[in-house]
Amino acid sequence: MPRFHCPVALTLGAELELPAAAARHVQVLRLQPGGVITLFNGAGGEHSATILRMGRSDVAVRVDSHRRVEREAGRRVHLALGMPANERMDWLVEKAAELGVASVQPLHTAHSVLRLAGERVTKKQTHWQAVAIAACEQCGGNRVPEIVPVAELSTWLKAQASPDATPPVLRCVLSLAAGPRALADVLRDAATAAPVLFLSGPEGGLSPGEDAAARAAGFVPVTLGPRVLRAETAALAALVLAQQGA
Repeated sequence: MPRFHCPVALTLGAELELPAAAARHVQVLRLQPGGVITLFNGAGGEHSATILRMGRSDVAVRVDSHRRVEREAGRRVHLALGMPANERMDWLVEKAAELGVASVQPLHTAHSVLRLAGERVTKKQTHWQAVAIAACEQCGGNRVPEIVPVAELSTWLKAQASPDATPPVLRCVLSLAAGPRALADVLRDAATAAPVLFLSGPEGGLSPGEDAAARAAGFVPVTLGPRVLRAETAALAALVLAQQGA
């Protein structure tokens, strides 16, 4: 059954027009009145709805039922990423959403190739949020991860170290410096299902100064093993390991 993100209140029996993005998707699929689709708004579960009317640019539906189904991981995992270049960030956001990431924080770091400023910051955030939504529509996720506005790593770390910050229980930095613990061991010692925040660098990793600043802000240095992984591979591997340990 086709699934569409519909970020509005979904009340049983209500008749409503789909948001523009969902309406376009219904029209592209050439669905017809009487067809049944699935809607989710991120508040939990999913709804079955019947198409009532197809206009030139609008689609009206009736919300018929609600299913209390969730397909989320037992542990909430947040990724803070030195943005990889070109289309790799798109791919990373898509796959992280498919795997059930809770949020993605894009960061400018010393080794970042992708640099955003002005209107491009907002446009990219909007684009990546749309990528995450499409991934959830495809994979069955009913909780859309938040793509947080792009930030400078130094500014972001200061906020994480603030006494007023409410970080996840466990904060880890994927470190290329000497002395990190194996991520599997750190997760084994953590509380079951405790939320995790991973900080990962772009191509080339974090600089020594950035690595040290992360440790000073309370991040535990961890490693995924002896192999050198691409930036996007490392972040996704950490995400999966954390979920398996929940």
